[in-house]
Amino acid sequence: MLRKGDREVLLDLHSESEAQTTDGYGSVHNGSYIPPRCLSAAAADDDDDPIYMHCNTKSDQSVPQLGNYFRDGKTKIDFVLVWETRSRKKRRGKGKSEVTGEEGDAAPSEKSSRSERRKAQLAQWREKFVQNLESAGLVMEKEETSNEKKTIHFLKLSAPWDVLVYFAEELCLRAPLQAQQNLDLNTSARVMKRLCIPNMMMESVPNRPLDYYTCAFRKSKMNRFLGCDNHDTYFTNTQRHRVVYEILARTVYGKRKRAEVGVDRLVNEGVYTAAFPLHEGSFKLPKYEIRPDELNQRQILHHYWSRWCKWYKYQPLDHIREYFGEKIALYFAWLGFYTAWLLPAAVIGTLVFVSGVMSMGTNTPAKDICTSGASYLMCPLCNTCKAWNMSDICTMAKLGYLFDHPGTVLFSVFMSFWAVTFLEYWKRKMATLAHHWDCMDFHEEEERPRPEFAAMAPTMKPNPVTGVKEPYFPEKTRLARVFTGSMVIIMMLCVVMIFLVTVVMCRGIISLMMFRTGSPVLRTEAGTIANICSSIVSLGLILLMGRVYTALAEQLTKWEMHRTQTQYDNAFIFKVFIFQFVNFYSSPFYVAFFKGRFVGYPTNYGTLFGMRNEDCGPGGCLIELAEQLFIIMVGKQLINNIQEFIIPKVKAWNQKRSLAKVMGDKASHEPQRWEEDYQLVECEGLFEEYLEMVLQFGFITIFVAAFPLAPLFALLNNWVEIRLDAHKFACEYRRPVAERAQNIGVWFNILEALSHLSVIANAFLIAFTSDFLPRLLYQFKFDNDLNGYVNFTLAYAPLNYTEYPMCRYKAYRDNDGNYSLFYWELLAVRLGFIIAFEHVVFFVLRAIDWIVPDVPGSLELKIKRERYLAKQALAENQEALLVSRGRGAAPASPGSSSPAIQRDLETEGGGTVNKNKEKNRAEDFKESQLS
Repeated sequence: MLRKGDREVLLDLHSESEAQTTDGYGSVHNGSYIPPRCLSAAAADDDDDPIYMHCNTKSDQSVPQLGNYFRDGKTKIDFVLVWETRSRKKRRGKGKSEVTGEEGDAAPSEKSSRSERRKAQLAQWREKFVQNLESAGLVMEKEETSNEKKTIHFLKLSAPWDVLVYFAEELCLRAPLQAQQNLDLNTSARVMKRLCIPNMMMESVPNRPLDYYTCAFRKSKMNRFLGCDNHDTYFTNTQRHRVVYEILARTVYGKRKRAEVGVDRLVNEGVYTAAFPLHEGSFKLPKYEIRPDELNQRQILHHYWSRWCKWYKYQPLDHIREYFGEKIALYFAWLGFYTAWLLPAAVIGTLVFVSGVMSMGTNTPAKDICTSGASYLMCPLCNTCKAWNMSDICTMAKLGYLFDHPGTVLFSVFMSFWAVTFLEYWKRKMATLAHHWDCMDFHEEEERPRPEFAAMAPTMKPNPVTGVKEPYFPEKTRLARVFTGSMVIIMMLCVVMIFLVTVVMCRGIISLMMFRTGSPVLRTEAGTIANICSSIVSLGLILLMGRVYTALAEQLTKWEMHRTQTQYDNAFIFKVFIFQFVNFYSSPFYVAFFKGRFVGYPTNYGTLFGMRNEDCGPGGCLIELAEQLFIIMVGKQLINNIQEFIIPKVKAWNQKRSLAKVMGDKASHEPQRWEEDYQLVECEGLFEEYLEMVLQFGFITIFVAAFPLAPLFALLNNWVEIRLDAHKFACEYRRPVAERAQNIGVWFNILEALSHLSVIANAFLIAFTSDFLPRLLYQFKFDNDLNGYVNFTLAYAPLNYTEYPMCRYKAYRDNDGNYSLFYWELLAVRLGFIIAFEHVVFFVLRAIDWIVPDVPGSLELKIKRERYLAKQALAENQEALLVSRGRGAAPASPGSSSPAIQRDLETEGGGTVNKNKEKNRAEDFKESQLS
């Protein structure tokens, strides 16, 4: 049980009392206790690490390590704090040289003095923080690794049973009432099982966590929960980590008026270099033979999840959640669900592309172009170019059909329905997982201020909920900063537009250079070469601007002074996504909806900075859009995957080399678990992972009409992405603190916005960029076989155009340059198609939303039953209930459910419970409550 005043030490930030006179701030220092006299001696010393360096310890009397335990082999290590200091000999030598130096060295001495004062301040904070952790009940043990220059300190923390029980109730952790059969959450597995089809994706993973009926933990009802008699295994390791991190985040280390609280701010200040829970052990399998159920959790994740040979297997989501927490598990669940849904889209998209290849010979307009010879003399494409024959673009006309035929139109319609249906079914999957992982009712409690906010806030103000004084930043000032930040965002978006114009002009210059060469091949392929070159340049600018803006957005978001981490994360995500959306999609949007729209006609061409506005290439704008999408989307995926593969390894190598220098001769010995984990890379969170996938989702939905192979490339990338991310988390990252979550947060709202935008974009793409509607209207009015269609789409240059009289250009205009009647009819058809397309898709979306409930019916029933059973299990008059039913008043034994619960909680295969008995039990329960 927590001692009196422990909660005040954690929460009362006014506490500035001196160190408590206990038998040491923890339990052990390299195997021995630290008496109070050592603490008092340390306080008077000017050493870099005064707490730990002035007491003789019996380090020889060590107990062999047994996994993640203290030296006693029994106390679990729940968290590790790490800091580095320079070794004492070097410091003292340096100090001596400073003292005996000449008068001319006053400036360096002053600088050294400031540095020493800073180190003393950090050591004082560390001392006060550790003392308050001890007051909160944590048990501690210290290890050191040192050489002549540097010492690395590892402070191991453990939460005793009483502390775990106290905070489990405060944090509303879920406690098990009754075990139940693990459900098969894979829809494909259930379908294949019913069809008796062998499922090669299924794999038996050992030590799968059990599923329980659970309810909120209560200490007063301890004997109602399963396994409460075993204190060592009752709380999972992730729950223990969460409790210890909660204590670390609340504990004071300085003064209240400066809001000096929490381990996060200590890490930011440099007091500690790292704070992390330990991995369960090495991810490598032992050299000797071992049974699968004897593997530790990390080895199971590596062997059955992160290896490349498991690319076609289901992800062990329960194991991921057990080891990393719900937030990370939900990311991998979403990524796997998204990848599975990409499979039918990729298959259909590939079939559409193949059908286009097979039907290229039936394209009547392409045949007319290839056999036209010199029939169609086309007007020059630039001011210094010459006229050309349309038959020169025979190859591009055939290739253009691959990306602009009826199949691609139908596929874009399919993908619009696919996007909205995918999100609806993800809601169901998300609800099922949230309940299965006991976080459906999870809501963030009143969040504490962020460490950066606490450090920079100018005033203090009582929290309207808790009444405790907290750092406060004036709302008007904050809104003014947000507005200023928005102006910076707009300015950066304008920079992106400037780069877009630069790329357009670059494309025009390259085309002009190709034409001036005089080579027939280069003249014919000038547009394609220019488009590919400009796309590569655009990709480089996109990646460069993305890096620059992400760093800028981070600084802007910090400057805006958001109070809580959730507010900070949402603001940062919004800024980066808005910028990356414009950054990645501006060039494809330009090609899809603006290029070729403002060209004009002979004698009246539109210009930009003296250059004629761009026209679509010989194969149409869709083929150019497909080229851009391929280069930008696939190129970005390749670069990101290479970075994700190389950068963590480089960082880990650098960290390992630094630690190896300190270990020196000890490097030949097997390092301890905390030393191995300190060599790993700090987990960078899920922001970059989500951003990459959400941008990919936009590519495969918004522009899929021009690039039917986009889902296939996305599928291939995601198979690689899952294994890369799995390997990073299981093998290369320090173990992150397990965080609870019931959904993927603001990313779902962004996905919904993209899915709705994709419907509108595809409608406009089919209506205005594709030749689908012009061909359809021509077939309806003139010729069903499209004979004469090419000639119909070409207009004659006006009579006053003297350079190449009677040359042709692509437009629906008369000889005076005015739009023809067919143009206005076609415009009406296009607008009608957009309205009809959007209304049909959104109507179907609403119908799906109405037909497909967000929470499955079976899950709703299970939730109600769990709540009913939890009420019975936690009823204050449970014994009276048993007496009223004539079943004895003996209390339930620890670790097992009461007889009423035991009878109510049937196993999955035990059949249904009689409804009349259910009703009688409910009535008995109500009567006992009234009595």
